[in-house]
Amino acid sequence: MPIDNSIVHQIHKKPDGQPASLTLREAELASSEALEQLLAGLIEAYNSKPNKAWGYFHGESGAYPFSGWLQQLVDDDIDFVRFSTQATEHLKTLMEGSNLALGGHVLFIRYRQGMTPFLVIALLHHTEGVTVTDDLNVAAARHLDLSSLNMAARINLAEWKQNATSKQYISFIRGRSGKRVSDYFRDFIGCVEGANPEEETTTLLQAFQDYVGEADMEPASIKDKTKAMSGYVSSQARQGEQVALEELSGVIDEEQPRAFYEYIRNKDYGLSPEIPPDKRTLNNFMRFYGKADGLSISFEAHLLGERVEYDEGEDSLVIRHPPKGLIQQLQKKRR
Repeated sequence: MPIDNSIVHQIHKKPDGQPASLTLREAELASSEALEQLLAGLIEAYNSKPNKAWGYFHGESGAYPFSGWLQQLVDDDIDFVRFSTQATEHLKTLMEGSNLALGGHVLFIRYRQGMTPFLVIALLHHTEGVTVTDDLNVAAARHLDLSSLNMAARINLAEWKQNATSKQYISFIRGRSGKRVSDYFRDFIGCVEGANPEEETTTLLQAFQDYVGEADMEPASIKDKTKAMSGYVSSQARQGEQVALEELSGVIDEEQPRAFYEYIRNKDYGLSPEIPPDKRTLNNFMRFYGKADGLSISFEAHLLGERVEYDEGEDSLVIRHPPKGLIQQLQKKRR
């Protein structure tokens, strides 16, 4: 992923309501292997986050100035240092309004993935660790903690500029529930939530179930198409990419590559040509699970009707060829 511009600034703030301060870098970061490794690790950590939201910019205003500065950057009216400095100063102001906000290093990287330009912004923190030095001593070492990344956003610059109707060219990490401490970070970007990954993925999976059900396919064919569908959606989720419905349609059925795509269009499920995937929703769709009264059962959906059968009349579940480890435990118990 070629890096076009990068810089890091620092916001000093503790979660105690005290004013924040800044340390601003005056020049872009130089290209280096370490910087490339940082970007790769950051993108991997970002893509793995399940709690992302997708959206688009508020109209530019005094409350939401970020998109205006970004437009100036894209138009070459300001340079990357100036853009990042203005943005960091604005983020500092918003952080001061959140008592729980904690300062950190604000990283800006403009890079290209294939032919598509992106801007990623992340608030990073250090963690303490240990290392073995060249003279074989053990010493304390600080490093950026990407595993606990919880404030970051990525903007598809090409989608933003080329598709005026898009409502999902920004993705950002959002809180899991309740009052979101990171609300100020979303407001810093000036993002309106658009596409909902959970809802969009649920609708896609329902459309798929309707499609294979109405086509009266053989169980083996349904199994193959389900595996192809889940494999593609999972791959896109891991890479932080959207699910392209037309491309997915071709993956599901190579002989009739537009069949599923046309089915979705004709039935009007309300899905955009590209949707953000939600891995947790997909995983729940691909597995049956239940837990109650000391009994926990989980199995992949394609096993139903093969190794697992449910008798509604008897309210019983029959499992054929259970795992060997389970059999061994049961045999030992009976001895």
